[in-house]
Amino acid sequence: MTWIPGLFGPTKKNRGDVVFEGLLLLMALTLVGLVVLLFIELLIGSFPALPTFGFRFLTGRTWDPIREEFGALPAMYGTVVSSLLALAIAGPIGLLSAVFLAEFAPHWLEQPLSFLIELLASIPSVVYGLWGLFVLVPVLRRVEMVLHQRLGTIPLFACTPWGIGMLAAIAILAIMILPYTTAVARDVIRAVPREQREGMLALGATRWETIWHVVIPYARSGIIGGLMLALGRALGETMAVTMLIGNRPDISLCLFNPAYTLASQIANEFTEATSELYVSALIELGLVLFAITFLMNIFARLLVLRVSGGRRR
Repeated sequence: MTWIPGLFGPTKKNRGDVVFEGLLLLMALTLVGLVVLLFIELLIGSFPALPTFGFRFLTGRTWDPIREEFGALPAMYGTVVSSLLALAIAGPIGLLSAVFLAEFAPHWLEQPLSFLIELLASIPSVVYGLWGLFVLVPVLRRVEMVLHQRLGTIPLFACTPWGIGMLAAIAILAIMILPYTTAVARDVIRAVPREQREGMLALGATRWETIWHVVIPYARSGIIGGLMLALGRALGETMAVTMLIGNRPDISLCLFNPAYTLASQIANEFTEATSELYVSALIELGLVLFAITFLMNIFARLLVLRVSGGRRR
């Protein structure tokens, strides 16, 4: 009888496997440790702002370094609104682009288009900012004037068009996160088994019905994961947003007004911080951004698990 390892009892692990597993565990724990150390460093740097302002720091709307009165609410508002609206623009465009690349585009066109879309992710953010400042803003200023003239009674378009403001930041963020939504959605759509498509087509469905009722639902967990990845990218974007958002700590429903995000406020004011409390308040902004990103990732994980029915893929 041929002896098979592990057939009649546990086998002894190979020394190389043990070393490899230990190395993988060490790398995983290193990543966890880096996140913990980052949180601890931000927490330590946030003193003395944390005990000075307490919860009022999250609800305050005043940012006055001269009187040393700091509130993060305008920057939090700008961060969340600009990121969500940018995702609302880039998400459908990215999904439709991914469907075209994965299902309809001929091979000779799909390869260069995919390359160009992925190339957008490698462009430095300062280049996006310069392009937005000299190309996008003049165009947006004309668009904003038309919106203000036609829809000026709506609060979103009621203020004076400047070109630089929340709308410019939303537009540049939508362009910057588009490669993430498109590339991830394209890959998960390609991963849908061919049998799923052929079975639906055999039942008499059209190609569009097959994509809408079979391909997209099968790949939806991966698509949502890509959207959350793009949202995380938008939440932390700094340089391009700083150059286009106008940098004013204010909360306004109008999309034309200048605003602030957490990342842009830190980048714009850190070199000007002269007092210990001022520096501490800026570091606390970083702690708030860290917390928002962390909570967003938890929400994304729970959403993906719920959509996929708890299955691990």
